[in-house]
Amino acid sequence: MFDHELSWLTAEELAARTRRKDISPVEIANYFIGRIDEINPSINAIIDFDRTQVQADARKLEDKSASGAELGPLHGVPFTIKDLTAVEGRPLTFGMVPLKDSISERDAEVVTRLRDAGGLFLGKTNTPESGYGGTNNHLFGPTHNPWKHGFSAGGSSGGAAAAVAAGMGPLAEGSDGAGSVRIPASLCGVVGLKPSTGRIPQTILAGRYYHWAYHGPITRTVGDNALMLDVVAGPHESDPLSLPATTTNFFDETNKGIEGWRIAWSPDLGFATVDPEILEICRNAVRSFEELGAHVDEATPDWGNPEEAMWNGIWVPGFAAEHDLVDWDQWKGQVDDNLVELMREGERLTGVDVGRADLFRGQMWDTFSSFMQNFDLLISPTLSEATFTLDQFAPSFLDGASLRSQLLGWLLTYPFNMMSTPAITVPAGFTSDGRPVGLQISGRLHADAAVLRAAANFERARPWAQHRPTL
Repeated sequence: MFDHELSWLTAEELAARTRRKDISPVEIANYFIGRIDEINPSINAIIDFDRTQVQADARKLEDKSASGAELGPLHGVPFTIKDLTAVEGRPLTFGMVPLKDSISERDAEVVTRLRDAGGLFLGKTNTPESGYGGTNNHLFGPTHNPWKHGFSAGGSSGGAAAAVAAGMGPLAEGSDGAGSVRIPASLCGVVGLKPSTGRIPQTILAGRYYHWAYHGPITRTVGDNALMLDVVAGPHESDPLSLPATTTNFFDETNKGIEGWRIAWSPDLGFATVDPEILEICRNAVRSFEELGAHVDEATPDWGNPEEAMWNGIWVPGFAAEHDLVDWDQWKGQVDDNLVELMREGERLTGVDVGRADLFRGQMWDTFSSFMQNFDLLISPTLSEATFTLDQFAPSFLDGASLRSQLLGWLLTYPFNMMSTPAITVPAGFTSDGRPVGLQISGRLHADAAVLRAAANFERARPWAQHRPTL
């Protein structure tokens, strides 16, 4: 029916075409059903996909178009939801064999808002078991990186990022507890935003007072990321930490410049060991901000190494909340040993450990907030390494390291989960062997608009959407 053009149209373009009736929601649905049938078997990004329901939902959207009713900003635009987020009547397995028969009774608020905006739900995307590492699990198997088969798509939103990178829909919902939107977006060469705490109502986990867990948009372009955020942002009673409504239109912000902005460039955030090739790619990318009229200085917050505080104060306690979810010993061999070890870490952790970590986090905030008085943005590499083979749990330089270091020791993402501040990853280039590299842009408290604005300016200076993986 169509050539592959539809795979690479932005959400903004697709919505505009449906409003003009150049293309119908049913045609869009049939195209992407075919695209998923063609591409997904080799990538394994989408793990729950009901063709009949997609077509039925598209017909309802088409009926609305025909009725003359006002259409939402995402009318007819396909989106996917990660298998940590509830979609009514669909599996909610967390990628785990013990939960393989779990079915959601209602939509999460983020799903409701995407549907209300006219979005077309395509399916659910793969995740590691309980979202704890790279996207591989005993229930559905691994997700392959579209740029390099047999290599990791990252985690925990690996299926979401791989689906977008492979042209199986322009919008994907991900979730981020230490970088789980930005890590796979960086490894797969797409855009991933971790918004401010409370910007999008968080209902991923049963705890309602997590300052470190987020829904986040994954897209090919910054404009689509902002468009999706405009749809899903806003307060809701399901999340007591949700922020009040804002008059800011995030999409409109992406059309503004950054002349005169003060930007800190940190090559390692003060603690990471970054691969020299990745460092050079990111250092070169940062020069674009000077060309755009911003002032760039190399500077790093003096906050020390936050790995232990992240582990003891956020990561282990967060997973400990799932300690009683199943009998972990009973499922030995059908659940990752490292996930079980993470649960055991929760049993060993003391209140003193958590308290010390919380104090460290408070000191980090004092340092960061003082540092950012002098800067509008803090920019760094997103990760220490590009994608690696699926048989590796972590980059090879961490072979033999503790579980803590294998999970956190190659990430520059998690400090901003600790800070509760926004951070986005955008494509910065490719390694010499064709693996994507991400650049991370972070901002002050609640500065989501500034982060998106800077990312959009960088995208205009160094566009990337024309690069597509060979599938």
